[in-house]
Formats: sequence, C-alpha cells, structure tokens
Amino acid sequence: CVILDVQAACQDATVTQELLKEGFHRDLLVKVELGVVGEDAGGCAVAARTRLPPGIYVDPYELASLQQHNLTKVVLIPDVIDVEAPEYLATDLLVLLYMEPDPRCSRCFRAALPVHGRYHRPAEGSEEALVVLKSPEVLVCCCHNRLSAECWKPAEVEAPCSGKNVSPCQWYSVTYKPAYKELILQVPVGLRQHSSLVCVVTLLATVLCSSLILAAVCKYGHFS
Repeated sequence: CVILDVQAACQDATVTQELLKEGFHRDLLVKVELGVVGEDAGGCAVAARTRLPPGIYVDPYELASLQQHNLTKVVLIPDVIDVEAPEYLATDLLVLLYMEPDPRCSRCFRAALPVHGRYHRPAEGSEEALVVLKSPEVLVCCCHNRLSAECWKPAEVEAPCSGKNVSPCQWYSVTYKPAYKELILQVPVGLRQHSSLVCVVTLLATVLCSSLILAAVCKYGHFS
C-alpha cells in the first residue's frame, strides 16, 4: 500500500471541518473530497492529522469506548491525557483521525471526533475565550490507483495505513486549499471582577452542605 502527497499542481482536494453542538462538549466533523484519484477512490484510505491546541482535548476513556464499538479509529500523540488540567497547564495534542468512505460520493470521506473545551483563566471584559483550530493535514493511501508521480510526496507519519493494519506504512500528504484556514471555538469563561462573589458563594455553599451532612450524621448515625 503506497500513500501519496499532492503538490501545488494537484490541488483538487476539498477539505472542510466544523464543530457541532454547543458549549464545552463538541463534535469535530472533517470532510474530504479527493479530486486527484479519478472518479473512484474506493481503493484509497484517508486520514486527517490535526494538532489540537491546549484549549481542546480528547477524552481517552470516551475514545476507547467508541473504538471498542468500531465507531471511530484515532491515534493520539501523546496517548496519556490529563482531562482535568486547565488550558494554561495543558499541552498540544496531535490527532490522526481515520476517515470512512461516504456512501453518497465515491471520492468523499468523513469522520467525527468528540472534543472538549478546557477551563480557561478568568478574563477581564469578555465572557468567552477563543480557541483556534488550524486546518488538518490530509493523508491518503491508494493501493490500486496509478497516479502521476509529481502529485505525490512522502510524509513523516509513523502509523498504520488503516485501522485494520497494525504495521506502519509510508504516508503521503495531500496539498489543498482549505475553505477556511482556521476554525474558532468559543469557550465560556468567568470574569475576574466576579472572583470575590464566587469565593463567598462557594464558601457559604461549602459550610451549608457540611452542616447538613454533620446534622444528618448526628441524627441518624449509630455510634458505639
């Protein structure tokens, strides 16, 4: 299986990505339409490699459940993720998302990945933080298609060609002009001027709940 990279002379691929749902828990939807493999791309495997900034993460436990049911195939680098870390203590995450053929289009592929926004530091005047998601790199592996040599170039990716293969193969990346260079996720954040109020309310709630628990223990508890 040989994977190929489309250079400037072969910019026929169309790539779009969008964020579905609202709030902190979203779905990243990536669509690819290949225009360099002829009318039929049935012999090709396609993947999208994207770098998630610190403000976005993938839950490895949720992902393991999805992969167990064959609902998605993803490689995470690194594969150990602190899901509790705030944005300012997190690092970038490299994601290789394997795509499935679209039954409505012989050259089209798509994949969805659940992503989550991290908590940010409180802001001064805005109630939203902006997280910028760059366009993905598209990798293609065509086993049965003969393509022009000038349209292909190796990419440095150590990963299997598909979810069924376990051994790594030579990947090649598709050059394309994205419809949008970046995608922006708006994450709700607190305001710094509300910090005193939040601290007071949190303290009062903690004292009240602790008092109710202590009262219940004293009333219904059995002490020897």
